[in-house]
Amino acid sequence: MSVDATVYRKAIANFATGVAVITTTVEGRPVGMTASAVSSLSLDPVLLLVCISSRLPTHTAIAGRGRFAVNVLGEESEVLARHFATPQPDKFASVMLREDQVDPPILSQAIAHFVCDVERSVECGDHTIFIGAVERCECASTGQPLLYFRSAFGRLQTPDDYMLHRGLWDAGL
Repeated sequence: MSVDATVYRKAIANFATGVAVITTTVEGRPVGMTASAVSSLSLDPVLLLVCISSRLPTHTAIAGRGRFAVNVLGEESEVLARHFATPQPDKFASVMLREDQVDPPILSQAIAHFVCDVERSVECGDHTIFIGAVERCECASTGQPLLYFRSAFGRLQTPDDYMLHRGLWDAGL
């Protein structure tokens, strides 16, 4: 039985995900792309995975370099997510990077980042699953994630947001 790709895309769009920019370097130049297919895999050892289309330049760069970073985007970073999702000659020309960590590039706006060495890669369909051994990671003490749902960016509604939206704060609840 074969599933129609259009129906599958519509159905999977109902699965909300976080948004990240995957970065690496190739021949000393930074490359990157927006991704939502990122997942924690293991705590012992510490592993995560990213799924990347085999037709993208970032795929080729990670496969050759064997190293990548996952930059988790905050809710204020929709413009950055769209920037890295769009093909262009130099995606890093106007992007602020952390100066203390340059290989692979870490985005200044990231609310968390993970630097990984490729532990294993598995080709599946038109994508490759890159399993990364996390070498180091860091997270901000504040910030909410940028979300992707039904082909649109959004934000997490916190309990306080919900109460304000419903007018429950004013009601003393």
